[in-house]
Amino acid sequence: MPTRRTTAAALLSGAVLLSASLAACGPAGEGGAGGGGGEEDRGRIWAQSLNWKDCPAPSPLQGGGEAPEPLPDGTRWQCATMRAPLDWDRPGGETVDVALIRAASRADTADRIGSLLFNFGGPGESGVVTLPALAPDYEQLRSRYDLVSFDPRGVGASTGVTCLDAEAAQAMTRQDDTPDDGDDEVTALLQARQRYADACEQESGRVLPHVGTEDAARDMDLLRHLLGDDKLHYFGISYGTELGGVYAHLFPRHVGRAVLDGVVDPTLDQMEGALAQAGGFQLAFDHFAQWCVDTGCSLGDTPEEITRLVMELEETLDDEPLSVDGERVFTGSQLIDAVVQALYLETAWPALEVGLQLLAADEGRTLLGLADALSGRHAGGWSDQQDARTAITCADRSDRYTVDDVLEQSAAFEEASPLFGDTMVWGALECTDWPVRGKAPHPDVSAPGAPPVLLVGNTGDPATPYEGAARMAERLGKGVGVELTYEGEGHGAYDSGNTCVRKAVNAYLLDGTVPAAGTVCEREPLQGKG
Repeated sequence: MPTRRTTAAALLSGAVLLSASLAACGPAGEGGAGGGGGEEDRGRIWAQSLNWKDCPAPSPLQGGGEAPEPLPDGTRWQCATMRAPLDWDRPGGETVDVALIRAASRADTADRIGSLLFNFGGPGESGVVTLPALAPDYEQLRSRYDLVSFDPRGVGASTGVTCLDAEAAQAMTRQDDTPDDGDDEVTALLQARQRYADACEQESGRVLPHVGTEDAARDMDLLRHLLGDDKLHYFGISYGTELGGVYAHLFPRHVGRAVLDGVVDPTLDQMEGALAQAGGFQLAFDHFAQWCVDTGCSLGDTPEEITRLVMELEETLDDEPLSVDGERVFTGSQLIDAVVQALYLETAWPALEVGLQLLAADEGRTLLGLADALSGRHAGGWSDQQDARTAITCADRSDRYTVDDVLEQSAAFEEASPLFGDTMVWGALECTDWPVRGKAPHPDVSAPGAPPVLLVGNTGDPATPYEGAARMAERLGKGVGVELTYEGEGHGAYDSGNTCVRKAVNAYLLDGTVPAAGTVCEREPLQGKG
């Protein structure tokens, strides 16, 4: 299950669809040089100029749609392409494209701090698409920063990973991800996973070994240099916190003001992380169900009744998928995807309530829309967010689990989450037949010598449970990680709009004021129906 921060643009509208560091090759590098390639070739990478132009419409792999509109003050979004080594150990060799986007600061030269680089998570989220979609959330930060984001390598317009054509991708959404009816269903799932891995190798085998988080972190340091910044000022969300931690490990003296929001636990392997997410999503669903009861919904009189309703609907759809508009079907696995998608943002709870009401009446369009947002399906086809997420995860993580491992852990997952446990534990097979060997069981984020990094943990976060912030702080090292707690719901904290969180984060990024240790921001409750 992805640790992805859902973008506002991907959600429903309205109530119904409600290796050693190569940086020494750069002018201000730290760490050792990579191997291969001549000094002249490496120099070209570090000396390139970024050719900023008005942004085109997003490509299908980025999710499609229209070109980003200018900001309210008339500032136009600008896009560019950066060249980075395909293999950072051979920096003079083949290159990949890294797609960039920026909006210039409103500040006078004297007040401008530099660029603030965003990664919105996934892995697999297109920053080129997401930053304009969420720009109102960050307008205050533009008072002193250029806002910059990118499609990490393997994502969208950055030499995107592709695996399946549209027909095969659609067929895969109908795959039963929770085999519970004998060996045949298990065999079918394993065969589907093998076909998918084979397709990824065939279509994108050249880049699969080079899309890991360390590669992306080195790309970020190259980008920092090309933007003219001595320090990297950074805002990472969800998986973006892991990327930020890895960057701090590789380049501690290049870290500027950095915020990690919705913090990934860097101490867990894939199975442990999946178990933590199962519990996190169950907690979030329990909170949704209690809200639903408290506001008089028709799904059930208790949270337990609402949980049973969803489990019964999933079982029914597993046996007989629901036809939607005579063209598509809605399965039990897609129902769980839809619920997961809605739990990323507390403001999507009303849409989830409406969708479940309609599904109980055999109408699946609303929840199918949510499931599509999670899987990357859009009006023009499919983005590559799921392919990229798998490729990056499997390049990073060395865990390769078997069916026996899944069966051994099933009871623990069932206890953690009756609703999501099966999906999460079987999802641990994601990298089993992957053609690339993963780097390690978990990332190294130790960053002695780095300045303070602000870690924002959300007590109700389903995708990156709250405990991860403290563990990230511990692994970053003494005096580096500074924790801010948000007693809220949904994934992450800043984009919840919470006044306290925004005030603390903005004060840090704009003025360098680090919050006092132990600062807690209370939730501003979601309003009832009206």
